Amino acid sequence: MTKTYGVGKSHSKIILTGEHSVVYGYPAIALPLKNIEVVCHLKKSDQALELDIKDPLSTAVFAALEYLEIEDRHLTYDIESTVPEKRGMGSSAAVAIAAIRAVFDYYQKDLDNQVLEMLVNQAEIIAHTNPSGLDAKTCLSDQAIKFIRNVGFSELAMDLDAQLIIADTGIHGHTREAVEKVEALEEKALPLLHGLGQLTDRIELAISAKNLDKIGQAMTLSHQLLKELGVSSAEANHLVDTALYHGALGAKMSGGGLGGCIITLVKDKEAALILAQQLEEEGAVNTWIENL
Repeated sequence: MTKTYGVGKSHSKIILTGEHSVVYGYPAIALPLKNIEVVCHLKKSDQALELDIKDPLSTAVFAALEYLEIEDRHLTYDIESTVPEKRGMGSSAAVAIAAIRAVFDYYQKDLDNQVLEMLVNQAEIIAHTNPSGLDAKTCLSDQAIKFIRNVGFSELAMDLDAQLIIADTGIHGHTREAVEKVEALEEKALPLLHGLGQLTDRIELAISAKNLDKIGQAMTLSHQLLKELGVSSAEANHLVDTALYHGALGAKMSGGGLGGCIITLVKDKEAALILAQQLEEEGAVNTWIENL
């Protein structure tokens, strides 16, 4: 029996630690945000789809159709997403995952994770030229992901009984410009990048020991180094300062920078709800609370 529609779902992600230093061979840790979701609906249409190589949704649908060797492009789709674009939360990867799952669901084809990840990365390469694969890997995972460039990925158990607040500055991040700023610093950037790498190692050890205080302290120190690299923003700095003033264990910008989001660590849900409200009063356009 032929289906009349297809549905695919996925979730978002956030970088916990390792921004920018990961480009230079140091580890990064990213977290799945399972409560921040994308849903794609796919159905038949009188008009044929046209490929838009700048749109990760379009490139993902076409990648899936080509893999399945389906030439009929008479389809239409729509997206329901709570993932803001250009905030370092994996919007394009999450959209691509949901779209590919919707195509396979529509045609009632089995889809294993290996094929899904391959197709997502294919769509991401078209849309972003040279993605690391971290966004796709984390948006496909229910576990935290550790990534080292040219080495690979591994899952990282969290189970911290803590809360992470993500606060959106309301400003698009500018990853490429931020990476270029770091490159322009040349040798001046090296001790800062090395420091960020050491803090990521410190956070990983503190995660295994479930030491929230040490995780928070390393997060805050990471933000200071990212500020020195010139990749933070006034809005992110203000939200970080607000979080720390109101008792957060730690806070930092997340992602490429020059906009985007900050993250802040607290011990329990009640404290998270109070701090999220305070961050919104101080300029955050949206906040999310995730269990760690």
